[in-house]
Amino acid sequence: MKTWHKVGIGLGAAALVGGIVLFSINQANKGVVTVQTAKVAKLDSLVSQVTASGEVKPTTYTNITAQGFGRITEILVKEGDHIKKGDKLLLQDNVQANADVQAQDAAINSGESSVQAADASYKAAQSDLLTQEANLEKAKLDYDRGQGLYKDGLIAKQDYDQRKTTYDAAVATVEASRARMLAQKAQLDQVRAQLNQSKAVLVHTKDVLSKTTYYSPINGIVSYLPVRMGEYVVPGIQNATGSFLMTLSDMSVVTSEVKVDETDIVNVKIGQDADVTIDAVPGKIFKGKVTEIGSQAVLRSSGLATTQTTTSNQEAKDFKVVVTLENPPENLRPGLSTTAKVKTAERKDVIGIPIQALAVRSRKDLEEAAKNSKKNGNVTLAAPPPPAAGDPKKDEVQGVFVVNGKKAIFRPVETGISGVTDIEITKGLQPGDEIVVGSYKALRTLKPEAMIKVDNSAPKKTEDSQ
Repeated sequence: MKTWHKVGIGLGAAALVGGIVLFSINQANKGVVTVQTAKVAKLDSLVSQVTASGEVKPTTYTNITAQGFGRITEILVKEGDHIKKGDKLLLQDNVQANADVQAQDAAINSGESSVQAADASYKAAQSDLLTQEANLEKAKLDYDRGQGLYKDGLIAKQDYDQRKTTYDAAVATVEASRARMLAQKAQLDQVRAQLNQSKAVLVHTKDVLSKTTYYSPINGIVSYLPVRMGEYVVPGIQNATGSFLMTLSDMSVVTSEVKVDETDIVNVKIGQDADVTIDAVPGKIFKGKVTEIGSQAVLRSSGLATTQTTTSNQEAKDFKVVVTLENPPENLRPGLSTTAKVKTAERKDVIGIPIQALAVRSRKDLEEAAKNSKKNGNVTLAAPPPPAAGDPKKDEVQGVFVVNGKKAIFRPVETGISGVTDIEITKGLQPGDEIVVGSYKALRTLKPEAMIKVDNSAPKKTEDSQ
């Protein structure tokens, strides 16, 4: 046999053996899933948080609106100014209001003079009445004496008639004086009422005048000032609001008002600690506490409360949560964007695993896998827990895949609180257990009792295409 024949036969035999080996390896690796694993360990601390975004809001703020018709003549503050309660803010045209006050002052002065004159006339009428009553008393005495003398025949009939006439005249004069006194008293009451009316009108005109000057009702800053000098403003009437002038905010107590998703609001409680970050103050975390939780859901798209809508709506809803900052910086402004991380729960020294390691499998698949495992003489598969009565998820079981040799065994677990990346395991795992943590694709399709290949090497970085 020639040499090249021998070489050809050798190469063919080597190729055949190589093919057989490759086929055997391929068959052996058929159905094997490459996974990443990690050891179950205890965590020193696990914190459950609810994260929500919102904006900076002061606890106390007020919107200043127009109190009367007129033109703005002077603005005494600007945005960002620190103001104190009682400081002047803005002046409005007051020529007419000031003239009304002066006219009413003059009317009051005239009314007071009229009262003095009427009072003097009334007192004069009282004095005149007293005089006429005295004259009446004298005339009555003369008349009474004349009656006795006339009966005794000591005076003539003419003298008696004269005394009677004088007495009757005195009676009439007293009645006339009394009537004049009552008239003077009525006049005095009238001018006094007119004076009181004028004083009431003066209070009104002074109030109108005072509303042309605007004062700060609180301590704080001018956080918003949209008007300009020379603009005309109008007050609110009925359901229409008046012209908006400015917003004053008391920044001594600052809050972060955030919107919490309806699925998380049940975990938020008054007094819980929160870490607040402000976009305008990067790199700093401010401590705070939850001080208010809204009881009414708000539609995420429109911002309206659900009670303001007349139709049923299944869109996402939020709840208002107010976090009061403990030491807010002085340069904060209302409306700055914030993010609050509310600590809803904390556990010390707990067993924790990465959240992505959790998997859900149907009870039917687990029962079939358990039967197949028993047929093959393998009893390593953990049996699924019995379904709870009335449990809407009784057909699904939550668990993790535990590495047992070259197989992934599904083990049901019970969970506690969840953090940002980890979740507490209260039952089903022990420290040191090796579990499957990735990849996501492998965990999604991994079956109980599946053959696995562990590859915990770092993923290769793909080079950018040139």
